[in-house]
Amino acid sequence: MRIDIVTIFPEIFGPVLNHSIVKRAQEQGQVEIHVHNLRDYTHDKRRTVDDRPYGGGPGMVMRPEPLFEAVEAIEVAVHGHRSAPDCQVILMSPGGAPLTQAVAGEMAGSSHLVILCGHYEGVDDRVRQGLVTREISIGDYVLTGGELPAMVLVDSVTRLIPGVLGHEESAVDESFSDGLLEYPQYTRPPVFRGLDVPDILRSGNHEQIGTWRRLKALAKTLAQRPDLLSDTTSSDAKRTRDQR
Repeated sequence: MRIDIVTIFPEIFGPVLNHSIVKRAQEQGQVEIHVHNLRDYTHDKRRTVDDRPYGGGPGMVMRPEPLFEAVEAIEVAVHGHRSAPDCQVILMSPGGAPLTQAVAGEMAGSSHLVILCGHYEGVDDRVRQGLVTREISIGDYVLTGGELPAMVLVDSVTRLIPGVLGHEESAVDESFSDGLLEYPQYTRPPVFRGLDVPDILRSGNHEQIGTWRRLKALAKTLAQRPDLLSDTTSSDAKRTRDQR
């Protein structure tokens, strides 16, 4: 997979892209990530990327020309032509569709993502109309820009690319992979400050451990994220809670 990120602050991506799983995935050739300075696609002395909004109002709006030129230049460089069908253009926006594990998994199957980082009061809507294939939000709140959301997207997608994680089942057992939060995890020592590791996890009975983990995942999801539960799993979770 190739990921291109278009931003006015390219220097802030280094600490995320050059560490941990994302770094290893790049070194192993499983993902290729490029960061582009949007100002490189401007044509005035001040390298202007924003302007006042038509109709008045506070703040500034990102102009369409640099964003179109940046994406088109990337597509031509990678695919040899514009509007490549294999290329998804993603706008990070608080008004976008929520980023979920399912969405991240879908994107992990793509061959090329171009991620646009918005700023100021947003982007000229013609960017959405004529360039963007989907908008993604990481939550119902507003950040200064799209850089942090872009980092979250890159991390969540990269780790789901086949072969990136060290164990095949690592991504399968994570929170949200089956619609539930992840069950509690423990490691050594067996007793720490008076708190014990549940006996079942040291029993060696994998069938019982699997059942215990499922019940704990249901109970945790009911307590912390009941919105994730379907009618069926919600009923199971309520019974689990009542039995505790």
